[in-house]
Amino acid sequence: MSTFIAVLFWFSTAVIILGLAYKIRQYWVTPAPLKIPTTPAPTTKTGVVLRMAREVVVFESLFKSNLWIWIFGWMFHVSLFLVLARHLRYFQEQPWFLVNIVQPFGKYAAFGMVIGLLGLLARRIFVDRVRYISSPSDYLMLIMLIVIGVSGMVMSFIQHTDIIAVKEFFLAWMGFSIAELPDSLPLIIHLVMVAVLLFIFPFSKLLHAPGVFFSPTRNQVDNPREQRHLSDWAAKLESDKPQG
Repeated sequence: MSTFIAVLFWFSTAVIILGLAYKIRQYWVTPAPLKIPTTPAPTTKTGVVLRMAREVVVFESLFKSNLWIWIFGWMFHVSLFLVLARHLRYFQEQPWFLVNIVQPFGKYAAFGMVIGLLGLLARRIFVDRVRYISSPSDYLMLIMLIVIGVSGMVMSFIQHTDIIAVKEFFLAWMGFSIAELPDSLPLIIHLVMVAVLLFIFPFSKLLHAPGVFFSPTRNQVDNPREQRHLSDWAAKLESDKPQG
């Protein structure tokens, strides 16, 4: 089982790194032929940076559109950040100071993560207009994230796992060798679900994480009168036109 998990994580890590690199490059080179910032929009680059920061940190547009969805969505994402920060200790011989500081917060953030996910799942089930546009993958991804969160909580609060052995496994894994994992069903479920999540991340709606930075409705300056907007290909056509 230790060998299976190690190989699974090597492949899934390669998939998410290469997949994300490909998708980010695709986003980067895709032209934005129109000036389409969602108004009211900032008229300077500094304003755009501040707008993107508010969008990423506090989900400003979601807060303005639906308070209940914002509560569950923000709860999930902030809790997930704390949980991931806590997990950095498994990949470091000597965890950073901030990683040590976040440990108790990350442990109990699992509750916020699962509650937020349950709220988002209930929204897809009970809100007619959201249910209408939801595909099976939307439900499956939420359920998978809930299983990851619940299995982690089981290991933290009910059926404790040898975290020293888990850390030794991942330190060895990073050096392309295999150490023994503890014999724990919640741990195996947790790790397999995480690996599956890594596999599907570059090909799913979860790509909104990097995609938000490439959204022209958010990252464009609202200055169509002051400066004509031309994508690279349009600018090339403009320059190739015969003069006179």
